[in-house]
Amino acid sequence: MHHPRSSRPPRRRRALLAVLALVATATALFAAPATAADRGTGFGTWAPLSSTGWHGSMRVGAVHTYCIHPGLPVATGTTTDLGVSSDVRGLSAQQLVSINHLVSTYGQTDDPVQAASVGWAVKAIVDRDTTLHSWGYSGDSLSEAIDYIMRRASPENSAAIQTKVEQYLTEAAAVRVPRVGGSLTLTTAADEPTEGTIVADVDPDASGVLRLENAVFADTGSAERNDVRAGVVYPISAPRPEGNDGRPYTVRASGTFTVRAAAVRLYSTPGQQESAGPADPQTFALATEDTSARPVQFRPRIETSARIENDRFIDDVTVSVDDGVWPRLADGTFVPLSATADLYRTGAFPAESDEVPSNLSPVARLALATDSARGPGTYRVELADRLPGPGVYTAVWRISRDEQDPAVAPHLPRGYAWAERFASPSQTEQLAPTPPSHTPTPTVAPTTSPAPSASPAPTALAATGVSSASAGGAAVGGIIAIVLGTGAAIVARRRPTRHP
Repeated sequence: MHHPRSSRPPRRRRALLAVLALVATATALFAAPATAADRGTGFGTWAPLSSTGWHGSMRVGAVHTYCIHPGLPVATGTTTDLGVSSDVRGLSAQQLVSINHLVSTYGQTDDPVQAASVGWAVKAIVDRDTTLHSWGYSGDSLSEAIDYIMRRASPENSAAIQTKVEQYLTEAAAVRVPRVGGSLTLTTAADEPTEGTIVADVDPDASGVLRLENAVFADTGSAERNDVRAGVVYPISAPRPEGNDGRPYTVRASGTFTVRAAAVRLYSTPGQQESAGPADPQTFALATEDTSARPVQFRPRIETSARIENDRFIDDVTVSVDDGVWPRLADGTFVPLSATADLYRTGAFPAESDEVPSNLSPVARLALATDSARGPGTYRVELADRLPGPGVYTAVWRISRDEQDPAVAPHLPRGYAWAERFASPSQTEQLAPTPPSHTPTPTVAPTTSPAPSASPAPTALAATGVSSASAGGAAVGGIIAIVLGTGAAIVARRRPTRHP
């Protein structure tokens, strides 16, 4: 059975056609634009070859361009924009930066004298010898060579063009070849991690924009700064970032800089000239960050509750921080803090005051070191020795940056010192004198001696009616009485005897 051949192309052929179509489309999209160069601003004859030549600019679109190959025909044909190039027929970086300066600064003009002057200066920078002798001049003076031609093209402007050409060449020679790239340097103040600087090491003619992360510029409070210049030191402020949990943090900086290009925008006209248009400044990016993370700072404070037990001073010390964030080390543990208290002794309850009276000296010292695993909280501190004696005791706690471990000190602001008020009620306790112990006076038993065989004592006891329980006292009284009776008899004997 005969099957008629399909009129559709085979699948492989269709795929090949599709690929070719894509290639053609891509070529059309990415091919350098081409357009006919038009006469720009200047003097002479707008033609590839003429007796006077063309001295000025050629316009490609809205751009004024200038011949860079003296002696070649003027670029009146179809011209292709090849983009910015720093590799133009072996021209040095100094030649390129000088040309770019002239065509950018003076070349985009409608003034024919200025345009002609730029044209002569560009050709002289590229090839002075050819520029001098392309039109029949045989000497070695650029001014004479210009006048040799301009007397035919525009004699009335010849002197002005000669003057401007010399000015432009002198100025172009002074333009330095720029340095593309550089570096940024961040610093941290030695005793204050929230302070520091940033400086850009770039070409002196470069300028740019800097952006900070986790910091702001100290003078503006903004994280971005324009018109940044080489070598200028900008102070920064880097407090704890919002949302930071107390761990060390890093300041980062990035910048975008521009500098005059040692390049030109190159236009090519096959069989005729290559011309130079202005090249936009070259742009480059820089970035940096802290070489070591910045410690979070805090302002710790203390609340206390003291008591005396068994002649020992005991203090419950609560350590906290004003803004609620206690710094952490890189491993997540809390920064350890040291605090001390001087213990003072007075004879009576002292008045509360901001300062410790100058006539008092501490009798003991308490010390506290917070736990890295706990951080803030309440710690019990107990005086190791017994108190020296009765009196009123008050402790005054202090936190000082100067008394911290060197690794901890940067976590406290410069010069930070916190002190408790003297004789605050929660810190003042009295140790009373020990009362004397009560010891009963022993009773001395009376000495018993044998009674005389004939004694009236039983008769006397019975007569007085004193109970046996008070016999001791009666005996003493009987003794005193005896001592007193004897004394009376003696006195009586000394008295003189009266006679009737």
